[in-house]
Amino acid sequence: MATESTSNGTSKSKTAAKRATTEAKKSAAKTASATKKAATKTAVAEKNQAQVILETAVDFPVGVVLSVSDTIGDIVDPWTSRTKAEKELKSFRRQIEKAAKRTERRGTTARKRATTEARKTRKRVEREARKHQQAVTSTATSTIKSSRTEVERRVKQVSDQFAALR
Repeated sequence: MATESTSNGTSKSKTAAKRATTEAKKSAAKTASATKKAATKTAVAEKNQAQVILETAVDFPVGVVLSVSDTIGDIVDPWTSRTKAEKELKSFRRQIEKAAKRTERRGTTARKRATTEARKTRKRVEREARKHQQAVTSTATSTIKSSRTEVERRVKQVSDQFAALR
């Protein structure tokens, strides 16, 4: 096999090999660079996530302390002077009176509703009882009439037979 020479005196296969080596080196360098960038991004993301978790771990207790402090201040403030305390007690009294009136109104409404429902039920039961009583009375009356007619017929029959025997 004969190798061809190029104008600078090297063979084509050597040039192709050098080119392949150079391209492989460039490709390896790109891959290494991309891997380094990905690792850096991952490290930065993990660092940011850890920082957020640590900040939350610090911020939460501080927020709780501030909230408790505000709440205690709001609770204690109305009781720091006699006039404020009297105002606060008056406000509580009004709230309790309003709640009591509201509860009384609800109780009244419920009692009236229950009374009305009981009256309706009683009337319905009485109506049904009267209908049942009328049905029973009418059945009993018709039974008595038919029985009386039957008895009278038999008495007449027996009287006729007795009169025939005499």
